Amino acid sequence: MLKQTLQQKLLQKLSPQQIQFIKLLQVPTASLDTRIKEELEENPALEDGSLANMNDPIEEYPDKDPDENFEGSDDSFDEEFSVEEYIQEDDFNDYGSNYSNDDEDDRKEIPIAIQDSFFEKLQNQLDLLALSDKEYLVGNQIIGSLDDDGYLRRPVPSLIDDLAFSQNIVTDEKEVKEMLAIIQEFEPAGIGARDLQECLLIQLRKKDQHNLIVKKAMQVVENYLDEFIKKHYDKIEKQLGVNSEELKEIINEILKLNPKPGDSGAIAGKQLHVIPDFHIMNNDGVLHLTLNGRNAPELRVSRSYQDMFEHYEKTEKSDKKMKEAVQFVKQKLDSAKWFIDAIKQRQQTLLKTMNAIMEYQYDYFLTGDDRMLRPMILKDIADKIEMDISTVSRVANSKYVQTEFGTFLLKSFFSEAIQTDSGEEVSNKEVKKILEECIANEDKRKPLADEKLTDILKEKGYTIARRTVAKYREAMNIPVARLRKEL
Repeated sequence: MLKQTLQQKLLQKLSPQQIQFIKLLQVPTASLDTRIKEELEENPALEDGSLANMNDPIEEYPDKDPDENFEGSDDSFDEEFSVEEYIQEDDFNDYGSNYSNDDEDDRKEIPIAIQDSFFEKLQNQLDLLALSDKEYLVGNQIIGSLDDDGYLRRPVPSLIDDLAFSQNIVTDEKEVKEMLAIIQEFEPAGIGARDLQECLLIQLRKKDQHNLIVKKAMQVVENYLDEFIKKHYDKIEKQLGVNSEELKEIINEILKLNPKPGDSGAIAGKQLHVIPDFHIMNNDGVLHLTLNGRNAPELRVSRSYQDMFEHYEKTEKSDKKMKEAVQFVKQKLDSAKWFIDAIKQRQQTLLKTMNAIMEYQYDYFLTGDDRMLRPMILKDIADKIEMDISTVSRVANSKYVQTEFGTFLLKSFFSEAIQTDSGEEVSNKEVKKILEECIANEDKRKPLADEKLTDILKEKGYTIARRTVAKYREAMNIPVARLRKEL
């Protein structure tokens, strides 16, 4: 049996303009240029003002109700339709320059290093060998199967199948392993290994085999690698019959080896160039905040679209085709205006948020001392600028600020509060800094356990649990005491 009911709901929905602003807000400066170019390509009503003739009058699409139907309707083109709304002139300099940094370095292109990739270097070495066509194709297949670390993780039988199906080459395990042994002689040393042990042994075999330390190092890698990784040095001393000084030389020889030989040819490609969104300068104790000029692009509405509206004013208003043309132009103008407004709002929100963070952490930005960081959570800044926590989060998680002490992600300035024995609230960054100093100054032959670190913090007035100390240590990528031990 069918029933008809009436239900009332209170829902919160975002308008297309709000969604566009949110997406633009979380875009980092390095990607903003690409996003703007995409919009310029999609919307002919939007122009890059920096490329336009600055002598021409600049028109900017005026404000209008954001809730107005984007698609429009025939009713919107009645006799009271005003073309003046769309051709109002405005001062172009009011847009962009207020928030931008005049530093020309912001506009410079990032240089890209041109060099052979890791796989190209291996391919070049393969090309120099006198090989048959079959051997060359097998070697080429092996090189193509290496991972970024330089290891061959794919089983040999799978390589044989790959060659049979993709290259129509019939081979066997012996031929593949012979070719693999040749590739393992390539540079960088250790390439083509199937596991860490084989990788280290390949590198050690290329060293002086008459050197006693090298021989002992090979014994450790071949027979006691697990003990070496877990730093059970006393067991290794007994098994090899060496003293602590000799073992130290052996361990140092192994530590010189590269566990990821593939990285040596790919380091340049993996480096990321961070472009700061803000700059903070210290002028005799007064902090000055500026926004990166790339965040303030010079955008404007197309002059040709204004001419279309002027032409419409002179034509017969009942012309259906003309109405359709103007409908299309209006949609593009709406889209251009909303995008420009979203860029403006992005600038204002970035500056407002960063300024609140700078004021909150003023002492830190003056000195660069982590101990001066105040406890600060997202809600503190959200309340200060009267915005939602999610907005602050989007800014903090993807934006960088350049200071006299380095370039930092905004997220790094947020921290939880810890209460000292005196009742004062301090940032957990201060505790992490003390932990880092304690571990840096410890006796590496007897590193400090988490329990001892907890006791040291208690003596300094920071009463926290051992598991919290362990959490902070792991957050700083510092291993446990046993793995920090040195001979």
